[in-house]
Amino acid sequence: MTNKPAGPSDSSRPPAPDARLPAPAQPTAARGFETFEMRFTTTRRGARLARRMAALRLDAWGFPYGTEAHDEIVLIVGELAANAVTHGLVAGRDFHLRLQAAPRSGTARVEVTDARGERVPERPAFPDGVGDEESGRGLLLVSRLAVRWDWHPRPNGPGKTVWAEYAGAPGCGR
Repeated sequence: MTNKPAGPSDSSRPPAPDARLPAPAQPTAARGFETFEMRFTTTRRGARLARRMAALRLDAWGFPYGTEAHDEIVLIVGELAANAVTHGLVAGRDFHLRLQAAPRSGTARVEVTDARGERVPERPAFPDGVGDEESGRGLLLVSRLAVRWDWHPRPNGPGKTVWAEYAGAPGCGR
């Protein structure tokens, strides 16, 4: 003879909430900025998807499509993602995008982390855009659009993070 319970067991029910647990932290949106983070494949398709996801998020956060701030931040994301794919490629490793934006102040920070630490970005050789190179102008665009940009070694593994900060007019996002 087999003993089978007549109904669902108590272990299948979700636990009751514990009143002693601390309240969840205040969301970042309530503190004035929004954050989006995601990993993408280190391919041209991954870079394109990162740019499109950033565009969608910025629009949802109050940087509408077609505005100068939206287009410039998306361009920064696109250039940093393209550089991660072109210069940060390590087989089997993704790149990570982190986008923080404060629509009321019109500011944003873009961080792209890749797994290749030995190839670091260099300041553009031709700050005035003079030169006959067919490529290598991505960081020139970033340096023109961002108030500052730089890189640092990835803190929790091999690789580096290239970041750029954008500052548009206050209220340009809403």
